[in-house]
Amino acid sequence: MTVTIKDIARKAGVSYATVSRALNNRPEVSEKTRREIQRLAAEMGYKPNAIARGLVTRETLTLGLVIPDITNPFFPEVARGVEEAASEAGYSVFLCNTNWDVDKERTYIELLEEKRVDGLILASVTEDEGYLAELLSRKTPVVLINRILDQVDTNYVAIDNVKGAQQAVEHLISLGHRRIAYVGGLEHVESTTERLHGYRLALAINNIPFEEELVRYGSFKKESGYENALSLLSLPEPPTAIFAANDILALGVIQAIKERGLKVPENVAVVGFDDIPFAAYAEVNLTTVAQPKYTMGEMAAKILIDEIRKGPSPEKKHIVLPPTLVIRASSGGRREGPKNSKH
Repeated sequence: MTVTIKDIARKAGVSYATVSRALNNRPEVSEKTRREIQRLAAEMGYKPNAIARGLVTRETLTLGLVIPDITNPFFPEVARGVEEAASEAGYSVFLCNTNWDVDKERTYIELLEEKRVDGLILASVTEDEGYLAELLSRKTPVVLINRILDQVDTNYVAIDNVKGAQQAVEHLISLGHRRIAYVGGLEHVESTTERLHGYRLALAINNIPFEEELVRYGSFKKESGYENALSLLSLPEPPTAIFAANDILALGVIQAIKERGLKVPENVAVVGFDDIPFAAYAEVNLTTVAQPKYTMGEMAAKILIDEIRKGPSPEKKHIVLPPTLVIRASSGGRREGPKNSKH
């Protein structure tokens, strides 16, 4: 038989309202009464009804987390940071994976709002800033991850993509490379464009001409990195180094290089971005730009919960975390020239 607040009130000899306040840690109840009621609730096996509680308090103690790619190890680490910070604060997290689909992203956001989540953490893939502005004007608090809006002031936690990409390319330049390619993901996504900007900035600072033929776009999947690397290696003058917009793409790049009978880094150096776990494996040893993934998720959750509890602040929190270049074997030292073989 289900134990209700009424049952606890009857046994404790207090009103239903007093039991409700005690179980929700409201200040109107003395510490002694609160402890006694919570002891009785535990003893009687009381399980709170989240739906009923939400109708009364207008809170569900749930957060929505919308990410684009659960198969990329970068995002599970972000999600772990969100979930652990949320759990510590008494919140649960609904996770939605959009697979880089803008329509699916919008559908999930609407579904989460229908479920009355208390707030949203969003790694958005849409380029429609008007839609995001409309979303941010609603009552549901939102924190963006790795997305900075020019036209709308909102809470966000991001990495300095431009600086990270610049560090990666300047590292390759310091090793003597001058013909450096860029393999990006989806062309319209902010991380792709910002990392391209950092790539171009590093070239310009070092008086290396930008060449459009050395830039490729696709998806953020390994297959895209593989196909784009094959295309680059087939150029009359192929690159001696490739900077990939994420580590998954870099893995595809390395596969293509090896299938061409070339060596990493002796013939073609490779640098990625994210520093996901496989990057450190001995078989890969990928030089990459590390993002503090867990910290990003943790900070986003804390900012969101703070706004839920205190209400919207006129001053939004803008957190831009510094990247760190992690140098491993894939970028190497001085290298042999690439062989333009047609294997």
